[in-house]
Amino acid sequence: MQVMNRMSTLPKVASQRTSVVAKATRSTGKPKLARPAQDDALWLPNTERPEWLDGTLPGDRGFDPLGLSKPNDFVQIGVDEEDQNQAKNRKGDVEAIFRPDTDSIDGQNKLAPYSEVFGLARFRETEVIHGRWAMLGTLGALVGEGATGVSWVDAGKVELDGAQYLGQSLPFSITQLIWIEAILVGGVEILRNNELDLEKRIYPGGAFDPLNLADEEDEEKAFRLKTAEIKHGRLAMIAFLGFGIQAAVTGEGALGSLAKFASTL
Repeated sequence: MQVMNRMSTLPKVASQRTSVVAKATRSTGKPKLARPAQDDALWLPNTERPEWLDGTLPGDRGFDPLGLSKPNDFVQIGVDEEDQNQAKNRKGDVEAIFRPDTDSIDGQNKLAPYSEVFGLARFRETEVIHGRWAMLGTLGALVGEGATGVSWVDAGKVELDGAQYLGQSLPFSITQLIWIEAILVGGVEILRNNELDLEKRIYPGGAFDPLNLADEEDEEKAFRLKTAEIKHGRLAMIAFLGFGIQAAVTGEGALGSLAKFASTL
């Protein structure tokens, strides 16, 4: 809580007019709505889109039932009724409600550049990155099991006997491989986080798009590809969650669980 004006320090005298600004908690009531569902493709039929999700982001289907990406509002409260000589003070009235600029970047703070740590822009970045990792992990689990016959659950145990790649032994210990991975992956993440442009943090282009599929001059095509990527990423995250649950319950890998399911048909 931030005091806007100084309180009078004279004894037995009511305090001077002042106000405080408090950060409002996220509303648990029904959010304001921007447009009717029949004009939009939403995640659930007969629902309406929250006002803070306007459909401009690729893959935005208005899904935020908990209001996690809702911008924070600040409330200015008057404290005219406060009297330092009274045993009980009445709460002041709300004088103003305002919403500061959100999802902006602070170029001086590269460790935490976002103005809102839990803002919509930050959520979108993490969703895309997690989706990409999930797509790689899901494909890797399926290809690895199909090529070696070893469940992805037990893949780490095999590496304890000696690092291998495509059936060939590698002259590295597990500890050395962990350090190599940490340096390479960590280095890439450090370079990515040094980029303060919101678009380039997620879609760097260049060497990551050697075929120039997402040509910036064709905005419609680029938007369509970004939508396809986020949809595939979401599907992959759900798929790998399923892999994990299956492994915890049955001890089987992805293909093993699929074979067991197929045998029941």
